[in-house]
Order: sequence, then structure tokens, then C-alpha cells
Amino acid sequence: MSERDALRDREVVVVGGGFGGLSAACFLARDGADVTLLEKNEQVGGRASRLEADGFTFDMGPSWYLMPDVFERFFAQFGKSPTDYYDLERLDPHYRVFWKDGDRMDVLPDVEAMVETFETYETGAGGALLEYLDTSERHYETAMDDFVYTDRPRLRDWVDPDVMKAAPIGLKLVGTMDDYVSDYFDHPKLQQLMQYTLVFLGGAPSNTPALYNIMSHVDFNMGVWYPVRKEADDRDGGGIGVVVDGIVELAEELGVEFVTDSEVVEITKRKSGFHVETVTGEVYRPDHVVSDADYAHVERELLPEHERQYDDDYWESKTYSPSAFLLYMGVEGDIDPLAHHTLVLPTDWEGHFERIFEDPGWPEEPAYYVCAPSVTDDTVAPEGHSNLFVLVPIAPGLDDTPEIRAEYRETVLADLAEHTGVDLRERIVFEEQFSVNDFADRYNAYDGNALGGLAHTLRQTALLRPRHRSKALDGLYYTGGYTTPGIGVPMCLISGEHTANALVEEE
Repeated sequence: MSERDALRDREVVVVGGGFGGLSAACFLARDGADVTLLEKNEQVGGRASRLEADGFTFDMGPSWYLMPDVFERFFAQFGKSPTDYYDLERLDPHYRVFWKDGDRMDVLPDVEAMVETFETYETGAGGALLEYLDTSERHYETAMDDFVYTDRPRLRDWVDPDVMKAAPIGLKLVGTMDDYVSDYFDHPKLQQLMQYTLVFLGGAPSNTPALYNIMSHVDFNMGVWYPVRKEADDRDGGGIGVVVDGIVELAEELGVEFVTDSEVVEITKRKSGFHVETVTGEVYRPDHVVSDADYAHVERELLPEHERQYDDDYWESKTYSPSAFLLYMGVEGDIDPLAHHTLVLPTDWEGHFERIFEDPGWPEEPAYYVCAPSVTDDTVAPEGHSNLFVLVPIAPGLDDTPEIRAEYRETVLADLAEHTGVDLRERIVFEEQFSVNDFADRYNAYDGNALGGLAHTLRQTALLRPRHRSKALDGLYYTGGYTTPGIGVPMCLISGEHTANALVEEE
């Protein structure tokens, strides 16, 4: 029997329709399994849900299309291309930065232009940028080929001499990003630019391994893109939701069945296969289960105690990705000078990270991100209006009351007006808030974390993350941001592939 037929006549239930679950479902169906995907909410996509109201369409979660090579590789394994499902527009600028001292910078797709810009901040910084990006590119290529696309869940997978020889990360890269970046740049603003992508990994410069310098190659060299619908598609709204639609279409072509509004409340091992029960009382009896739901939630709430890998102390000891305070807003008029992606940063952001990882609390001097897709895409807002959301990273598990939200909303909108010149307060015609309690309720996220997993600290990287295959229960597998390779849409796509491969290997 060929590998592509390894799962023929096998039934698999995938719990959760985030990118990890969607990816795993596609690979399992391709390899012959009869796949049913159960999704708790009214739509698939996980944190990449969409909010549609009053003519506005918002990506509720991921909004940056990075690492296009990962998407190309994913679709190619099914004989497809991303362009079979959606098109891409490269953003220019990639993003705009407003510092709270009045300074402003556009990060452009033209690297030579960025060399000139860096040089205006620090003599020699232009050459340092080229050197940094060259190193970042080499590390990226080796890391992806040998350590990301290849799953190495066991210690013996790492102590092989050939593996160690291939590693692009000298001992120096076991250090932190802030130390690594400071070897190249002295100016604090340039250091921030090389480190801001760590927020996407759920970390801070002081606790994220220097091996993640690879993200600068992703940022500066590979570009920032915006997915748009094919011309023949008469639906409105581009963004990451279009990518979800494309993968769902692929999955349906492969035979995957989707069941939404179907929260799983119990997973139990039977003599033959599993008992999977939903909140509506529906029961499934698959041969295997793949979970893309919150790993800690599954272990603590859905499995019997004797079938769990980890106890409560394990989960309580972990460092989780930040939560977030989000304002989705539809406003009258334009929002110039905001770009499609905008960062608003204090010149010293250490206090913000301290309020996330060391002394949890609502940041008094917030660093935040603004996504304004209507700058690029006029289908996401009614004519004469703009669409944007503001995201402030905050610590998971914070008190999240209506009173706190109302006060913090005023803080953020006033800060945006002061430091970008865009005052929205009298122009808002639609508004929705989303924060700690909502992440916990909608996604069963541990402490309401926003990125769907563990932060990429040194002790939570590679084989130190929870495994794809349950050590306690044969036939149960996990995928998504808790597992390898980690947090983020591209990583979750790869995680789904690793999970499906592990299941095939067992068969």
C-alpha cells in the first residue's frame, strides 16, 4: 500500500478549524482518510474568523500575509497554487511606524531605500542592515529546510551529528534577540524595527531566542502581502479570510466534511477507536482524533484524567502568548496618514513588555498595531467610510470588565489621535470590542491568550513544545500553535502537515 493510501477506510475527526486543523484535514483526506472537521463556532478559521456588520468586513485575528513560500509549498502538495484560489497584492509601504516622540518611518519593499533610511539614524547602520539581512536569509533557508519542514519531536532527532552540522545557529544564537540585535545596531528605534515581529511569536526581545532573527528576512526581503479574491469571485472583502476560504475549498475538493456550531465536550478512548461527543449530543466514533483546539483545554476539560499527558502544574508553569485588547471600528471618512499596517510605538517599549511578562497589568504607555485594510481594499467598507482595528498586546489572564474596557478604549483612542493625528472619536459608526474574556469564551484559550499557544521562549522552542502525538493515548494527535513549529499562520499550516505525517507513520 502506498503512503497516499495509508489511511484508506480510516475515519478521522479533526477538532477545531484553525489553520492547523484545516491543514491536517487536507493532508489526511489526501492520504485516504474519511475526514470530518468539527468546529465550535459558526465559521471555520479559528482566530482567523471574520466579522461582517453594517457593510464592514474585518479580519478578527491574523492580518499579515507573510512567508508566501510556505503557502506555495502547502498548495503544491495537492497539485495546486495559491493563485487557484486567491491573488496577492504586495503592500507599499510594508508598514508605517509612528513613534511617540513625533518621528515616523515607512518600511518599504525597496531594501536599498531602507539602507539609506537606516543610515540617517546611525552611521554605518545601512551596511549593518545588509549584513543582518544576509545572515537572516541564510539562517532562514537552513532553518526552514532542516528544522521547520522536518519535524524533530525527540531528543535523538537533534543529537545526530549531521543535524548539528546543519544548524545555522551557533551557540551565540542561544542568547536573546535584544542581545543579538544590539550587536548590529545601537539606535533604539532601529533595534525596535528588527524586533517588533517578535509580537507575532508571542514573545519579547528579552525572552525570545536569537534564532528568530530569521523573521527579518521574512519582513524585509520576502515582503508583506494582502490576499484578494479572484476577479470571478463576486463576494466582498479580501484579507486572511480569503486564504481560509481557499483552504476550505481545497479541503472540500478532497472530501473533507465540515460541521460548524459543533463544540466538542468529550473525547474518550474506546476499545476500538474513540468516542467524540459534541454539545448537541452528536456522537462520532472515529479511528483517530486530531485536535486543533486549545491544547490545554483538551487535556484539562475534554479527556478523562487518566488519559492526559500533563497535569495542571505543567500548564500553569508555561509562558503563554499575550492576549490583546481589540477595537474593530467602521468610521466615516478617510484615515490618512494611517497605512494598511501601522505601528505606534513608545521610544522605550520595555515598560509595555514588562506589563505583559513580568508585572502583568494593562499597559500605561501602550505599544499597538493598527490594521486599516480599506486603505488597500475598498470592498471592506461602505463608500465614504474606512475600516480598521486597533490591537494592543496585553498580558493573558488580566481582569477584563466593561469598566476597564471603557477606560482603556478612551486611552487608546486619545493616544492614536495624539501620535498619528487621526481622531476617530466623533466618526465611529460601528464598533466591536474583543479582549481576554472573548478569547477564552470563543476559542477556549488558556487565560484568554490571543495567539493560540505558548510564547517562543528558549524553554518553549522546538522539541520543548508539546508533542503532536499524545504520549498517553494512542490515536490522539495535536496540531496548531502549541506544537511545533509554533505560533502564526504559516507555522500552523506546517504543523498540520507534521501531525498528518505522524498519523500516517503510525498506520
